Amino acid sequence: MEFMDRIYLGNSVKTWLIALAVAAVIYSALRVLKAIFYRKLKALSAKTATDVDDLVVELIRRIKFFFLFPLSVYLGTKVLSLSGKAEDILGKIVTIAVIFQGAVWGSAIFDYAIRRAGRGKAEVEEEDKTKLAALGFVFRIALWALVLLLALDNLGIKVTALVAGLGVGGIAVALAVQNILGDLFASLSIVLDKPFAIGDFIVVDDLRGTVEHIGLKTTRVRGLGGEQLILANSDLLKSRIRNYKRMDQRRIAFTVGVVYQTPVEKLERIPGIIRAVVEAQEDCRFDRSHFASYGDFSLNFETVYYVTKADYTVYMDVQQAINLGLFRRFQDEGIEFAYPTQTVFVERGAVSPAPPGGK
Repeated sequence: MEFMDRIYLGNSVKTWLIALAVAAVIYSALRVLKAIFYRKLKALSAKTATDVDDLVVELIRRIKFFFLFPLSVYLGTKVLSLSGKAEDILGKIVTIAVIFQGAVWGSAIFDYAIRRAGRGKAEVEEEDKTKLAALGFVFRIALWALVLLLALDNLGIKVTALVAGLGVGGIAVALAVQNILGDLFASLSIVLDKPFAIGDFIVVDDLRGTVEHIGLKTTRVRGLGGEQLILANSDLLKSRIRNYKRMDQRRIAFTVGVVYQTPVEKLERIPGIIRAVVEAQEDCRFDRSHFASYGDFSLNFETVYYVTKADYTVYMDVQQAINLGLFRRFQDEGIEFAYPTQTVFVERGAVSPAPPGGK
């Protein structure tokens, strides 16, 4: 009993043991209450259509040890007589634990908002996954940076001077990794502005192919030859991109040349023949056909029509049908297609008389 009455740091051993027991009981009670509430609310949320209760269940599940333990110790020390400095240190520890627990809850709420944004979709598209990953990356960096600053400020560190120092250092780091940061922010611009999406056929300068993946640093395009093209996101935003997937209809202009020996009566009928052939095709809208120019070896007729579907295969099927139809109709009408030819006119000159006495 004499040992129990010994004084350490202003409190007897008995008081210290009581404080330890109180802290253990509080910690155990909090763990039991967490488990009970989690189990009950999880069973209840499974019976409801709303997802708000699912968020509450997730917040309870994410209550961490580093929050419960300091809180239990802090409450247990209330039976002790501690100095003002000791109480201040314990208070700061609990505050830091609350800040970190709040960050964990903030991350859970962000995940809930992401799931809610995608609710109602049969599946999340690949570009949406990239967008959400990029936004989540930026959000978590900002969140934990704020948590770190609050924790340091709570410990008495002058955050203003630290932020100023980090700003100078951040400028140096930003200059060192400016290409990486440029690609990162370019990816955010791509997924938010959506100049193209997964599955779009695009042309960038002399490169063309189908977009397969939009990453945080690069975009991957499957080329026409089957190879994978890897393009930096910042380079993509600096380029002129032609997106053929967004095409509502395809405008086609082509020229047909006939020989100069074609009678004028047949020349007058050619635009009507072309129009009839074009209008006979499905997914096609005729625009115009005219005798456009005199070529080096042909009389040229220019025709414009629209394919009402953006699919390149549909366009090629229509153009093939038009070409075959024109060949057949011109053959029936006796109209000849022109091909590169040259006509040489030879003029025989007069023979000069021989000079007198000449041979």
